[in-house]
Amino acid sequence: MYRLLVVFLFIGFVFQTNAKDLPYLKVSSDGHFLETSSGDPFFWLGDTGWLLIQKLNHQDVEKYLDDRKAKGFNVIQMMALHDLGDVNYYHDSALIQRNMVAPKITIGGDFGDFRQYDYWDNIGWVVEECAKRDMYAAVVPIWGSAIKEIKPSKAMIRVYMNLLCRHLSNKSNVIWVCGGDIEGNQFPELWDEMADAVKIHNKRQLITFHPRGRTQSSTWFQNSDWLDFNMVQSGHKDYEQDNEGYGEDNWKYIQSDYNKAPTKPTIDAEPVYEAIPHGLHDSLATRWTANDVRRYAYWSVFAGACGFTYGHNSVMQFHEEGDKGSFGVNENWFDVLNASGAYQMHYLKRLILSEPYFERVPDQSMVVGNNGDRYDYIAATRGKKYAFFYTYNGRNFDVDVNVLKAKKVKASWFNPRNGQVDVIGVYVNNGILSFDPPGNKVEGNDWVLIIEKE
Repeated sequence: MYRLLVVFLFIGFVFQTNAKDLPYLKVSSDGHFLETSSGDPFFWLGDTGWLLIQKLNHQDVEKYLDDRKAKGFNVIQMMALHDLGDVNYYHDSALIQRNMVAPKITIGGDFGDFRQYDYWDNIGWVVEECAKRDMYAAVVPIWGSAIKEIKPSKAMIRVYMNLLCRHLSNKSNVIWVCGGDIEGNQFPELWDEMADAVKIHNKRQLITFHPRGRTQSSTWFQNSDWLDFNMVQSGHKDYEQDNEGYGEDNWKYIQSDYNKAPTKPTIDAEPVYEAIPHGLHDSLATRWTANDVRRYAYWSVFAGACGFTYGHNSVMQFHEEGDKGSFGVNENWFDVLNASGAYQMHYLKRLILSEPYFERVPDQSMVVGNNGDRYDYIAATRGKKYAFFYTYNGRNFDVDVNVLKAKKVKASWFNPRNGQVDVIGVYVNNGILSFDPPGNKVEGNDWVLIIEKE
């Protein structure tokens, strides 16, 4: 049965071509960053569009992708299959009777002919639309909850992956994301099988693993050859709710990954979502804001992450009025595309790419005295001729700039809320310099101190 299905899928899909070829991504020579196949820096700025394939019609997909492209996002995280009963906007079922090895497929892929166009054709179209906008599709083949429900065999995984790989392995903008909110020690043989199938079809496509909340893929797969880079899900709980991980200190996950061997890039691929309740499940709880999103972004990137993934409660599930929805969602997705956090993310990307990219390292030794706890934490990163320091609440702090080996340095304030840069002045390097950010000390009054060698 499995062999016949694989042959059928081959006949149906092998001749598909990509509408636009983007450069393949690869790991940088030092192991900490991603870059294009031509060696250009690739700063991952992702958006969480988990249910994009399941919920949106073509017009809305184009609207969403156009918006995210305009805001500087270059990766969209999505699920090929969230649930065994998935049906897309066009009423096309993914599977026959929820059978993982019985995909509901048709011959041909003409969108104008409902007898040809199916669920799997639509996945390919979404990925190609990402490519048209120079965006990469980070595709979860099947969400972890579905794996836990059916507990498939390795043979079933192989058949299912052959379907997806025949459809997506010729697309240079695909990044494969195994897992899906699940611990890696659950069904580890299936993740190995999934990754092996990808590599058989196209060795140039990157593979990672999306873990459950407050865990990191490196816990289980750091030494796996198939894991090209790590993902962290720092999760949605606050300090008081989190007894499993680091609370809101997502930089600690990144710091841990950064120092592991073999060296692999790492990223917080699911931090707090804007407008989602603390802890997810109590709709009356305090909601995470753009301030919190920025804090998670700058903390993780300055700790050594190769990028950051943003998420909004309404957008990640493409909620519309009348939908059941999850996690207390109460806004239409198209009404919050311009939420503050989404708009502000490109300022981080612009800042990081404004200086030599591959020489950047985290360096907390430049913060004089205690780095600070919780919201007082000062995050520091630097290159050979520059350094960045992030404060979430605008508190005073001292820095030691001797490592830059400069007689004079120029200091500026960078505002993460609007991207504005204001020069403070030029200082003689006497070692330790003191700085007082604009405004009062209060959560969300965040600033980046830029120090540049004169």
